[in-house]
Formats: sequence, C-alpha cells, structure tokens
Amino acid sequence: MTALDDDLSQDLNQDLNEERTYHEDCRAALTGMVDAAATRVVTGENAFASGADAEVLGYQLRSWAKELAEEPDSPLFFGRLDHQDGQSYHIGRRRITEHLSAPPLVVDWRAPVSRTFYQASARDPQGVAVRRRFGWAPFSKGDPADLTSLEDERLAAGESATSAILAGEIERPRVGPMRDIAATIQPEQDDLVRSELAGSVCVQGAPGTGKTAVGLHRAAYLLYTYPQRIQRGGLLILGPNRTFLSYIAEVLPSLGEIGIRQSTVDDEIARHEVRARDSDAAAAVKHDARMAAVLHRALYARVARPAGPVAVPDGSYRWRIPLDELERIVAEVRAEAPPYAVGRERVRTRAVRAIQLQAERRAGPVSNTWVQKVGRARAVSAFVDAVWPRTQPEEVLAALLTDPADPQLAPQERDAIRWTKPPRSYRSAKWTAADLVLLDELAGLIERPEGYGHIVVDEAQDLSPMQCRAIARRAGFGSLTVLGDLAQGTTPWAARSWPEQLAHLGKEQAVVVPLTTGFRVPAAIVRLANRLVPALGVDVPLGRSLRGNGELTIREVDDLAAATIDAVRAALAHEGSVGVIADEPETHRLRTALAAAGIVTAAADDLAAEARVTVLPATVAKGLEYDHVVVAEPAAIAAAEARGLHRLYVVLTRAVSRLDVLHTRPLPPEFGLE
Repeated sequence: MTALDDDLSQDLNQDLNEERTYHEDCRAALTGMVDAAATRVVTGENAFASGADAEVLGYQLRSWAKELAEEPDSPLFFGRLDHQDGQSYHIGRRRITEHLSAPPLVVDWRAPVSRTFYQASARDPQGVAVRRRFGWAPFSKGDPADLTSLEDERLAAGESATSAILAGEIERPRVGPMRDIAATIQPEQDDLVRSELAGSVCVQGAPGTGKTAVGLHRAAYLLYTYPQRIQRGGLLILGPNRTFLSYIAEVLPSLGEIGIRQSTVDDEIARHEVRARDSDAAAAVKHDARMAAVLHRALYARVARPAGPVAVPDGSYRWRIPLDELERIVAEVRAEAPPYAVGRERVRTRAVRAIQLQAERRAGPVSNTWVQKVGRARAVSAFVDAVWPRTQPEEVLAALLTDPADPQLAPQERDAIRWTKPPRSYRSAKWTAADLVLLDELAGLIERPEGYGHIVVDEAQDLSPMQCRAIARRAGFGSLTVLGDLAQGTTPWAARSWPEQLAHLGKEQAVVVPLTTGFRVPAAIVRLANRLVPALGVDVPLGRSLRGNGELTIREVDDLAAATIDAVRAALAHEGSVGVIADEPETHRLRTALAAAGIVTAAADDLAAEARVTVLPATVAKGLEYDHVVVAEPAAIAAAEARGLHRLYVVLTRAVSRLDVLHTRPLPPEFGLE
C-alpha cells in the first residue's frame, strides 16, 4: 500500500467513525422523540383544547407516538448532501430532531431539499458539491444497523461513477415482504413520485422497473406534502389480491406512514358474501362497459309518469297540484340526472313547494312546521312512491337477471346472465363476484359513495370496465396513480390501451409515462421475456435492464419433479428466496415431491414463514419477486387459459437474479428457440 492509499484509508476510517457517532446521536434523538410523544399523550397536552379539537389532537398525538415507537432498527439515514454553499444534510426515511425548534439531524427524503439527492448529477450538480451514500450491514429487529461503508460523488468537480453501494442495495437478496426503495430512487422514478396531487398519472412499467414501489412512495410523498388534504379525503392503495397486499404491506410503515388503507376492488365493493359462480360467458357480459347503461335503464325504468292530480287536505281545505305540473316536476328532475335517491327527494320537495306557493298566495307566509306536515302528507308520499319508488340495488339487479330484456344485449348475452332458477326474493339471492360489481354500480346510481383524496391502483391493466367505474366513483373529486403493464394483462377483460382504460377510470386527461429501464430483473431474462411481446397484442415499449449479471438456464428434462428438486437444491446454495411456479395442477404435484425430498416450502401468501422456497401457481405470481425462480413446464402455463402467454410473460419476469426454465413438452413457439 502506498502512502497515498494509506492516507485515503485513514481518512475513510475517520469519516466512518464520525458518521457512526452521528448515527448514535440520531438514534438517541429518535428515542427522545418517542419518549416526548408518549409523554404528551399521557399528560394530555390537549387539555386546553375543547370538544372535537381535543379529540383530534389527542388522536394525532397517539398516532405519532405509535409511529415512532414502531420504528424498526433500520438505518436512520442513507445519504448526505454537502452543498456548495456549505450547507450539509443527512437524508433518511423520516425527520429526526433533538427538539421541535432545533434544526433536523436527519431530513425526510420527501422534503424539497432532499430532491437533489435523487436528481443531481455530474452534468447538473444543482448546487451539490458532494453526494454521500452509506452502506449498512444486514440488520434485524433488536439488532440495530451497523454502518460499514460510504461513497462520495464529487458532483461539483464533474466526477461520475457507478455506485457500488447503490448497485448492492438494488441487487440485495429478497426474503420476505417487499422493501422500500427510498435510498435507491432513480431520477425518472423521483419525477413520478413527486408529481402534483391534483394531477392523475398512469405509469406503463415494464417488469423490474419499480412501478409498484413508485406508486407506494408517491403515496408516502403525498401524505407528507399534502397532509391536511389527504387526511380530509383519505388515501387508498388498491392491489390485485390479498397475497400482493401482504407482500407490499411493510413498505409504507417503513417510510413512517402507518394506518393507510390497503385493499382490493373486491373488498371495497363487498356488499355481500360471494355464494355463487358465473360461467365465463356470464362474467364477460357483466364486466362489459355496456352494463353501465343497462343498469341505468333498469333503475330509471322504475320512474313513472304521474297518473293524475294530487289533492292534499289541509283542515277543511284541499290543495291540488294539477297533472301537467306534476309531469313537469318529474321530467325536470329526470333531466337534472341526480343520484336516484336525491331525485326522489327533489320530486317530493318540489311537489311540496308547489302547494306552498298556493298557500302563500292565498294567506301569506307559512311556517316550517306546516311545510314539514305537507311533506309527510299521505297523498304526497303516495305520489312520490308511485312516480319515483324507493328501491335497493339488489332489487333492481334481481329483476334484471330474472328477465334481462335490455335491447343493448344480444340474445346469447341475455341467456348467459339470465338466472336459471330465480330466487323467491332478492333478499335470498346468491350473488357472484361479478354481481357485486353490478350492485356497486347501482348503489352509485342511487347514492354517490364517499370518495378518497387519492387512490393508488396497481395492476390496473387487469381491471374490467365495470371495476374501473367502481374506482372512478370513489375518486370523483380526487386523483389517481395508475400502475400497470399492458403486456401483463391476464384477465379476460384486460385492457389493451391506456387511453381507453383511463376513460373508464374517469381520468381521460391523465398523462401516461413509460418506465422501460429495469434495475432488478437481469438483462438475459428480460430479453427472453421480450420474445413473447409481439404475440401479446398490445403496443408497449420493450423493457431493458441495466443488470448485466444474472443467470438464465433453459433445460429439457425427462422427469419434471426430479429436475425441479435438483434446481431448488442448487438455488438454496445461494442467498435469497426461491419461487417454483407452474400451472395450478402441477403445483400440487411439485409441492408434494419437494416435501418428500425434505425441502420445506411455503404458500405464496405466507410471508412470515421461515421457508425460503415458495411453490405457487402462475395465477398468483403477478407483482411478486424471488431471487431464484424455477418455471416448470412453460407450455402448460401458456395453454392453461386464453391469455396464457401473458401469464407466462409475468412468470418469467418474477426472477431478480436467476431463472431456471424446465420443460418436458416443446417450448411455446413464440420463444423462437426451437
């Protein structure tokens, strides 16, 4: 080692020791923040507030104390910015300070001053002299993080080099739930994360580009930047299934955001338990966009023309509303197109107003008590019930499915959704999953649901038009972050274009931003998956990967189970998780074979399991990632359903380090390998 190398090593060790000491100070300050928050709750700092204000303040203090107490033993900062003006900031997942009025020891990654950590470059330093990244040893709860390395990028001096710490963090083996990417956000991802709340955005993300992470970090950013507006309207995360939600569940808490609702469309519209199943043909009709108009006609077919004038007794006098005026009232309300329940009350109010005007012309102003009495009069209620009857979504849908006579549906479509044995009453009906989507549409026509300030919708390409409308109703006054990949659409009604899907979501003006550069899936795997894209029937830019490492093996075998056992054993020699993916029938056989070979496996939704090997059907692989993936019999996956090639495309891109493709049957010709 030269004298210069020795000096550099000493400087590095000195910097590391100083940063370790600083981290200890930050840990102590965080402990103080936890204690202070708990004290404020116990001592009742809100004692001088009153009523609702005291309740709200108390809730906020309890929530803050809970959030701080649940902070993991993870590193408290991952970067530092030294600006050319002498200012220096450590960047972490949340703000840390010794007391409220003191400058922060750590700046939240979402703060405006932190943006240059992600955006500055040697070409455009943006006032940054040095960007420092920190490397940390693996840690676990109860075992605090240990700082092991650091790197400095001297941007003001024009230095530009690939960060080994950044690459190591991106490629770190994945075991358990999804992690946050606050330390590794790339400039194009940061632009999306920090988009304005008022605007909706759609991310067309190729596999491995981090679109899900972008959506979750955008949610955290909006909660930080617009706290009052988001708290007033609420924020909702929608995923494709509960397995996926389990996988992403720890991302927002790791960023300091606890208690955010994470759900599926099915859970949001679950008025009833699903107790029946549709045929494929029936489900396709019920999810079709035309059903919105069919349901609207079915509901408003209940509105009738008045049969005659209305006479309301008032002591010895009778007030009369002539037929033509009643017809005008009903027609005007229909033309205004309010929600059905609102329309019913408008008809009542205007009928009462017509009588009130007569009374005031005859005897002067009347009291509110008199107006309320007229509104409850039997003749008025009978008129309202006759022309605008009270109804329930279930009642309307049951009548439609008993006799689906709408002319917009073809005869075979009517036959597909018609009940073969109608229930005696809508109250005893057994509803299918698609029926719940229709019931939600009707419920929205009758009375608008409460909405959210912002909704993040993941795997949005798989939503049907009717499911999109359910989301749109909940975002009428809010905005959306729409995440997906048209090439990964696997449902029968999956979208083929984003403009059409965004129109169903009620956000036609949303900008569509492509993410094509992947950081986790190796280039060889991306190139294999890209061979399928021309056969998928969608117009999307091909993905590319910056990862030149990674392994891809394609093998024809005689015994699929035995080959899978060998591949899994070889994978277990490496760090990280292992996913074995096949079509549904094959997964049962492979799970049994692996168990007989002494290999412990877990189900896809059991993220708490200690087993490193997960066996899962291709139908639930979407959105999940494994370090090593074994794909068993790709031809069976491709042939299992109408969109089997799309499903295979998804399966191939679940691997973030190594991929084994095992087959006894010929590979799908779209691979172009045989």
